[in-house]
Amino acid sequence: MTDAAPRLAALAETLLGGPLPVRIRAWDGTEAGPPDGPVLVVRGRRALRRMLWKPGELGLARAWVAGDLTVEGDLFELLDRVAGLLWQRDREPAPAPPASLLAALRPRLPRRVSAAADTAAAAAALLGDADARDAVRDLVALARPWPAPPPPAEEAARRGGPRHTKGRDRRAISHHYDVGNDFYERVLGPSMVYSCAYWTPGSTLERAQHDKLDLVCRKLALAPGDRLLDVGCGWGSMALHAAREYGARVTGVTLSREQAVYARKRVADEGLADLVEIRVQDYRDVKDGPYDAISSIGMAEHVGADRYRDYARTLHALLRPGGLLLNHQIARPPEADEAAYRVDEFIDAYVFPDGELSPVGTTVGELERAGFEVRDVEALREHYALTLRAWVTRLEEHWDEAVALTSAGRARVWQLYMAASALGFERGRLGVNQVLAVRSAARGDSGLPLRLRTWGAQPG
Repeated sequence: MTDAAPRLAALAETLLGGPLPVRIRAWDGTEAGPPDGPVLVVRGRRALRRMLWKPGELGLARAWVAGDLTVEGDLFELLDRVAGLLWQRDREPAPAPPASLLAALRPRLPRRVSAAADTAAAAAALLGDADARDAVRDLVALARPWPAPPPPAEEAARRGGPRHTKGRDRRAISHHYDVGNDFYERVLGPSMVYSCAYWTPGSTLERAQHDKLDLVCRKLALAPGDRLLDVGCGWGSMALHAAREYGARVTGVTLSREQAVYARKRVADEGLADLVEIRVQDYRDVKDGPYDAISSIGMAEHVGADRYRDYARTLHALLRPGGLLLNHQIARPPEADEAAYRVDEFIDAYVFPDGELSPVGTTVGELERAGFEVRDVEALREHYALTLRAWVTRLEEHWDEAVALTSAGRARVWQLYMAASALGFERGRLGVNQVLAVRSAARGDSGLPLRLRTWGAQPG
């Protein structure tokens, strides 16, 4: 058989309802699709089996992580070509796809491929189109889909019980962050800051991350001796900056033991142990307030919509009257029906288990319901796109080291999610915002100057 790529191209065009935006090369050496641009390489039939047993994003992700799909050329360009078409289709009403085209057939899987093609076509009738049914029948014959390939080892373990309990949150954080500090050094660079940087023309990644940390400190109006709680302190960069540059007394909390070990060593190496304490602790267990200020940078995405009000109330209670909160958080556009929001399958399975995004308006509303007065909201969407592109560049420059430190699958997870996220920020499908809020005094005194944005000048 020497026609796999043309058959795959025909299937893709049938299901996408338009011309194939990228070139395909199949395991048999055949190619199809536009001659220019990047090439999607289907390395074997197992890639097709993954998509049959788990259609949609998760099946594609599993094939990518396992190395069954690869890209020759510019990954950003390939994702942009494909994502633009898929995002346009998202705006059109469509029936929900079945979890598996073969799900109804599992109790009685036929052994012969010819029978499989007929029965899978019946399942494909859920697509509601005769051409789609014929295409799926051809795909089944091409894939020979038994047995179902196991998920890659990098996929998060199945989770049971209620979301966002302390134990489940601890396991979710460990899945993402406890993959090796050396690996993160290769991706993040010397700053070890894992959140959106603050870019100016000509900035390096390191300078942009320094400027972001300084921006947070200035927004919080930190002064020598102020008590700062850094929620989700990561590898300690914010805590170190606030202590070193502003003389703040900082408590940093994280659920990742690997992060805590790394951060404590940095604190000791810089001689700042008298100003910085790093704890392995859930923010819900912090009881030693009041603090003068709280920074929460890239942490609130892990809280969960159902727990967000408790998160906001907990931080409000930990601040003194007049204390400031800087909440730095990724956002998504609001849904027409918020109850229909679903966590991205790939992100949930491979990147941030149980992570949830909310519109910035929802975040502001929850902070206000907790008693905060929101005084400033700054959108940094384009800054995050630049940051993610810089991280992808670093990962690709250190690819062999990153693979040796973790696994090829893990490196592919980070490459795909950071590249796809960069495009999401560039296209406006994701945002990131710094929300500054104050716990006002009983009589309404915020303690803030009349002209608040004294930090607005570009950092030098």
